[in-house]
Amino acid sequence: MKEKRLVIYPKDIMLITGKSERYCRYLMKKMKTHFQKEQHQVITVSEFAQYLGLDPEKVSDFIL
Repeated sequence: MKEKRLVIYPKDIMLITGKSERYCRYLMKKMKTHFQKEQHQVITVSEFAQYLGLDPEKVSDFIL
């Protein structure tokens, strides 16, 4: 059984959205602001899915 990751990275967002790495880093910065996170805190898969209106299970399956 595969272990599921809790955290999402810019490279994962690149695979999902088809956007550039620079845009994905910008998007992560916007998500941190939206969820009122500090710079050292991470974005979870569920927060990413919620922000973009995607199904968290599909996102989780896609990146693993």
